[in-house]
Amino acid sequence: MPDAHSPREQNERLAAVLGLSLTLAYAVFLFGSFMQGLWLIDERGNPIASDFIGIWSAGRATLDGAAASAYDWATKSRLEAIATGVASDSFYPWLYPPPFLLVAAAFAVLPVIPASIAWLLVTAPLYAASICAILKRRSGIWIALGFPGALWNASAGQNGFLSAAAIGGTLALMERHPTLAGVCLGALTYKPQFGILFPLALIVSGRWRVFISAAITAVALAAISWLAFGPAVWDAFFGAMAASNKLNFELGGTGWSKWQSLFGVGRSLGIGATVAWTIHGATSLGVAAIIVVLWRSDAAFDLKAGALAAGALVVTPYMFIYDLVVLAVPVAFLLRHDFEHGFPRIDIVGLIAAVVLLLGYFFFTGPVGLIAILVVFALIVRRTMTGGKSSTQAPAG
Repeated sequence: MPDAHSPREQNERLAAVLGLSLTLAYAVFLFGSFMQGLWLIDERGNPIASDFIGIWSAGRATLDGAAASAYDWATKSRLEAIATGVASDSFYPWLYPPPFLLVAAAFAVLPVIPASIAWLLVTAPLYAASICAILKRRSGIWIALGFPGALWNASAGQNGFLSAAAIGGTLALMERHPTLAGVCLGALTYKPQFGILFPLALIVSGRWRVFISAAITAVALAAISWLAFGPAVWDAFFGAMAASNKLNFELGGTGWSKWQSLFGVGRSLGIGATVAWTIHGATSLGVAAIIVVLWRSDAAFDLKAGALAAGALVVTPYMFIYDLVVLAVPVAFLLRHDFEHGFPRIDIVGLIAAVVLLLGYFFFTGPVGLIAILVVFALIVRRTMTGGKSSTQAPAG
């Protein structure tokens, strides 16, 4: 047991206090926004057209027995207008694979506002639990909820908590419970762009139980959705992808300045698609090479896991500020390592910078999230180069 006044204990308490302080600040902000008609419901008591409306309307289409229509933009627009009571030309296209319709339908049994609240009350604890599991202490709940990405995800009603829980659960369980880790990774196929690097890391490190479990989970989820909704829903999904790709990757329909990926930043700077893809691809290959080297090395698992989680965010081409709640996962692994082995000053400065950058989205709609990701990734890689070795080699599984 560490001494109550040891640097380790002091660092842990300081991190928890800062996390708690930010959590309370977010709660005040969201409550104030709610009272002013800026969050969940407007001043007339109608549901606000947030991102969660897109999830709810897809679930509603599924419950109506027309799951495939979730991929039809006209149907989605009509259902969202019914949900909010306001007809609009804008809507939230459903871009997720069919298995995620099972989750959306579960929440759509409720009216929109109760469903929105239930969505946060279910997904936020899953996310917080994954961070607590990584840090191996209950105070991790305040670090999880105090991380700025949590605010952006809660305000949008998005699925960042779910993504972070899947990634965090995969890595937190990998050493001791590889089969369960694979189940978490298989669940991440609802948002496959975040799982690009994971098969590579698993293969080069020989973690076949995780790999096989993830593959079985992914196939099982796809099969369940096929049996539940029929083959038409998969036809609709693949058919909608072409239109979605044109809308997002060619036309930047959501606004390039909101993207937090290298590709999106390049496009927001006026760089052509070919050059932007080239830059993004070259950087992704570099990150993949780093992951291969790390996961084949004797680096501490904390740092391997943190690098993989941060690297997964670097290589995805499609990412928004609410997705940055996932960045709490590599931050938690870096904190766990530093709690055990000492806090270099550069880690303190870098982590503070990452938090400030994410909070800066209040004032600057730009790639602050991407910069924060690169800062955290660099801190973890640097740590592996300055003595972050594993005291015992974890068994492959």
